Amino acid sequence: MEDQLRDFIHFLMVEKGLAKNTLVSYERDLRSYLKYLKTVELLTDLNEVQRLQIIRFLAQLKDQGKSSKTLARHIASIRAFHQFLLREKVVERDPTVHIESPQKERSLPKVLSIQEVEKLLESPKANDHFGKRDKAMIELLYATGIRVSELIGLNLGDVHLTMGFVRCFGKGSKERIIPIGKTASLALQDYLDNGRIHFIKKQKDDALFLNHLGKRLTRQGFWKILKKLTKEAGITKELTPHTLRHSFATHLLENGADLRAVQEMLGHADISTTQIYTHVTKTRLKDVYSQFHPRA
Repeated sequence: MEDQLRDFIHFLMVEKGLAKNTLVSYERDLRSYLKYLKTVELLTDLNEVQRLQIIRFLAQLKDQGKSSKTLARHIASIRAFHQFLLREKVVERDPTVHIESPQKERSLPKVLSIQEVEKLLESPKANDHFGKRDKAMIELLYATGIRVSELIGLNLGDVHLTMGFVRCFGKGSKERIIPIGKTASLALQDYLDNGRIHFIKKQKDDALFLNHLGKRLTRQGFWKILKKLTKEAGITKELTPHTLRHSFATHLLENGADLRAVQEMLGHADISTTQIYTHVTKTRLKDVYSQFHPRA
């Protein structure tokens, strides 16, 4: 079973070109699935897997309090795995054929108000090279809506300030070009001219954003910076690195941006993923109406 799992992950990486985080998610889900088959169902051959055994595994996850979103992800991983085994003629049938995914609970993303975003953007003081870097990162995140993984993955050659755009590689290594505004451009230029040079150590790195060791900034490093800036800005809302991405999309749509254009900038493969932000704007409109209309 281990060999077949390794072959599947290699297939996803080489032929499907999936992102590292997606591969980790697939492997984690399937390892828990295979462990269940071996320790609970006492199976040693994937040809022996029946539909009922998969349903019992999913029931166990549900009993553990897993959300419908997590269950749906496990089903997708298991289904893709068995379909791969069938194509490779490792097994003779696919036991996932009649297993349906649960309806996902679509929770609305948390967003900051424009005033809260302004407080956060004003939080880093560009008095030293750390402040210049942090200012450039936060401005760029809100200006483009890119993911944090895309932000820290940027190289010097991906930023084109004279043309006013940044190039990034999203999920599945898909390239996209995103315009950046004047404010973010100025913050980036200041960091490139006066900040980045102070991070460079003996061994040079092409990474755009560097840490104090002169190496590419990590997700964990950025997360610590964001928590510090949030506290300094006096924002009490729970903030994640994705909150600025959600806020970017919501504020664009609130100001009349085209949904397809926002989809393109966010790098969503399916427009239904982007449409959740239209629900956010409707909810915010209701809140404003309830608060300010005299007969609400």
